[in-house]
Amino acid sequence: MSNADDRFAPPERLVRTLGSGPADGAGRQWLASLPEQVHEFAERWELTPERVHRPGGRGSIVILARRADGTGAVLKLEAPDEATALEHAALTHWNGLGAVRVLQAEPGAGALLLERLRADVTLRSLAEAKAVLEATATLQRLWVRPADDHPFTSVADHTLLLAGTMREQREEPWAADARAVVDEALELRDALTADAGAGNGTEEPASLLHGRYQQGKVLAGERAPWLAVGPRPLVGERAYDLAWLARDRVDTLMASPGAAAIARRRVAKLADALDVDRDRLRGWTLFRTAEAGMRELASGARARGELLLEFAGML
Repeated sequence: MSNADDRFAPPERLVRTLGSGPADGAGRQWLASLPEQVHEFAERWELTPERVHRPGGRGSIVILARRADGTGAVLKLEAPDEATALEHAALTHWNGLGAVRVLQAEPGAGALLLERLRADVTLRSLAEAKAVLEATATLQRLWVRPADDHPFTSVADHTLLLAGTMREQREEPWAADARAVVDEALELRDALTADAGAGNGTEEPASLLHGRYQQGKVLAGERAPWLAVGPRPLVGERAYDLAWLARDRVDTLMASPGAAAIARRRVAKLADALDVDRDRLRGWTLFRTAEAGMRELASGARARGELLLEFAGML
């Protein structure tokens, strides 16, 4: 392996996430194979790799590159699993409408070649009011009807698995202070999934959802001002997708005087802006934030977990 390949070593964040398993584990093996994979796909797709985007994600590596004609592109490599195939399917369905465009793909190998966006410029670079305006406009473009033969999991099925994990976590000694919020989140999730399509005015057609939509997942582009990246697509009601945006910049919000009132106003404004039921958005925001908080606590990130759970409790 050449010294040049060392430039494309995985970022520390990715190494911390996948490299903590046993030495013979799949995560470590995949990390070790990355320089060779970069070389292989660069040859196959006639790319000139430039640099690794850092800090990058926790499950993939992003390489900024040039195609044979000199245009910019991004090589995204992820440990092969269903996630890459689903991301590819969603991006292909959107076909550049509100989202990054796929140039080439080998989903079975965990490889996507994407159009080059301004990787260091996200909506978080804007003032909050402007960022929210652009975020909601972009999100509306993504809410399209999925294909009849789509491969995506429903919100109900996805959150059923999350709820099961939360019920197990709430019994742990470290979760004692979070149980009231967790219980409310679980009750809301059950009510929200039971109500959907139950003849009570919530029977909106299922939309293709980004799944992880937040300001940091929207990058500046050339053919459009802002484009979404990194979906973990689902199908279901729009309020679920909007919930992550409702808790965006939570650190700043929680440090503000009157944080609880600000949080509730944010939910109301987002719901009204995108014609989503306020109560359903509140419910999904509380559930998704509590689930994320418990996940952080379980991983040992206590400060982050407690912050998210405190925000959920304010709702």
